[in-house]
Parts: sequence; structure tokens; C-alpha cells
Amino acid sequence: MASLPIPKPISPGRLPAAAENAYRKFLGGGLADTTPWPSAVVLERPQCSVRRFELPHGEPTQRTPVLLVPPLAAPARCFDLRRGCSLAEHLTSLGYRTYVVDYGRISFDDRALGLEHWVNSVIPKAAGAVLTDAGADRTQLIGWSLGGIMALLTVADGRVEVASVTAIGSPVDFAQVRLMAPVRRLADLTGGALGTALYRAMGGAPATLVGAGFRATAITRYLTRPMVLASRMDDEDFLAHDEAVEQFMRSMLAYPGRSFGQLYHTFFRVNDLSDGRLDLADRTIDLGEVRAPVMAVAGTDDVLAPRAAVHHVGDLVRNATDLRLETAPGGHLGVLTGRSAEHTTWRALDEFLLEHD
Repeated sequence: MASLPIPKPISPGRLPAAAENAYRKFLGGGLADTTPWPSAVVLERPQCSVRRFELPHGEPTQRTPVLLVPPLAAPARCFDLRRGCSLAEHLTSLGYRTYVVDYGRISFDDRALGLEHWVNSVIPKAAGAVLTDAGADRTQLIGWSLGGIMALLTVADGRVEVASVTAIGSPVDFAQVRLMAPVRRLADLTGGALGTALYRAMGGAPATLVGAGFRATAITRYLTRPMVLASRMDDEDFLAHDEAVEQFMRSMLAYPGRSFGQLYHTFFRVNDLSDGRLDLADRTIDLGEVRAPVMAVAGTDDVLAPRAAVHHVGDLVRNATDLRLETAPGGHLGVLTGRSAEHTTWRALDEFLLEHD
């Protein structure tokens, strides 16, 4: 095992700042401002709550509304992590009517819900609510992780009218996800039976298991975290972001059983989406039917969605009217809403949205 990096100590001149930050972190209620950006509910349905974020300057200055699509098992606050690192806050500051669809908490009773439920019903309903509320004829979709894949599938199936689709950290070729190689080998040895028995018995993947799996993708970060925090105790912004990320990790949701089973068998084991076609319920969806501008953003340090896995979508959306494949610093969450996202991912996103507004 490679040796872990040893953080540098804090310089004497920065010790007063470190002491103040330590007090606020451990005794003063924390450093991160995770106050949700103000919003209003415009649709309330099972697994489909749509909220409109408040515009800070009153009326919108952009024509086309934006709908944010989270993945399953991750709370919708991924788009509103903390003040200063909130995509919702950023987009509203640019004058976009910005909405987010929230699936709510998943229980054992939801175990029969498959991916088709979100592609056929939830995302189209959310998009319809956005168009009605905004008085628009189309929207721009932005999805993170599986949310980006579900958004692309929904558009390919002709269920929403869009001006553009952006997928951030969304892998479509799981053979390129080296982290999943041991899972595939184990599944092949058992014919997928072991994984199937587990998720069926649990009704899906429980929230605690999802959170543990997410942390496992950044195991080095968690091993070195105590030392890094001690060495960065004088850096208020670093500490605030770390705090917000930890809160996010603790709020992970469950995967419904059927959806998790589809991800396990169809995506992880068989890599069925790598050719752009996916059998879903009673039909096959072909990403080649996406006839809209598409942008895919990959994180340089994203082990869940490496660049090759994300950018492979460029070979599949052959009828996209505009195609942009971008790379930005960060891991799976960092590429979406890290401390540098405003100057990297969001800058590319701003240009793309504005061109297709």
C-alpha cells in the first residue's frame, strides 16, 4: 500500500485563525452555511416533488427554465450544498428560473419501482410542472451521476421537450469504471445470484449501505482526514466545505429494490448501456434518438465516473445537435459542486446554457 501523504503543520502566524476556526467547528455550531436556498413547491406527487428556487433579483433574465435532476439515493441538496458552492444559487443569480425534482425518501414499500418509473413518469412529470410554472415550451436539463443518465434516457424516449441536456459525472460505459471490476468478477462467479439475494431481501440498498459505498470510493481521503483537518484548521473555506460534504454523506437515501437490481445486473454486470441502447420495461431506448444539444462533464479524480466512462456518451448521442465533452477538477461530488466548480464546471455550463437559451 502506498504511503499516505503527511500534511504540513500550520505556520505560527496562522495559529490564531486556526484556534478561532477550531472553536467554531467544535463548539460554535460549525463553519458551513448549509441554509437551503429559498424555494417554493410547484408540484407534490409520490417520488416527485418539484421546487422552484427563488430568484434573488426578482424577474428572470433568461428565457429557458432549468430543471436539476439528482440521482437515486442521493438527496436533491447535491445541487444546493452550501452557500458559495450551490449550483441552484449560482443559476438563479444568472437569472434562470431554476427547479429541482426531489424523489423523497425511499422505503421498503417502494421496492418494486424500477428505473422506468423515473424515466417514464417522474422526470416527465417534473418537466411538465416546470413548463407550466414557467410558461415555457421547453427546459434545459442538468443531471448529476445517475440523474444525468436518466435525463438522457428520458429525452431519447421523446418524453420531454428540451433545449439542452447536461450530464455531470454520468458514466455510460461501466467497463471503464475500474472500481467496479471486483464487483463484476464476484457477480460472474455467482451468476449474479449473491447480489440479487441481498438486495431482494433488503428491498434495495439501504441508506447506510449507500453512504458507506460512497465513502469507500474516497478511502484515502477518509484515512487522512483527521491529519488533513488538523493541518488545515486555519483555512475556513476548506473546513466549511468538508463539513458540508460530511453532512451530505450522512443524508444519503436508499435505492428501491428493482432499480438497484437493474443497476446491478444491466449496468454493472452486463454494461448494457455502453452501446447506447437500454431495454427498459416494454421497449428499448436508444441514446441515438437524443436530438438536442448535449454536454457531458467528467471529473479528473472521479473513480465512480472516470473520463473515459463519461465521455463515451459522445459516441452514442450521434444525432445530438451540439456535443461538448468537458473535463473539470474534482471527484464524483467535487466536479459538480466543489470549491473550484464555479470556475471550471459551472463556467462551461454557463456558456452551454446561454448558447441554447
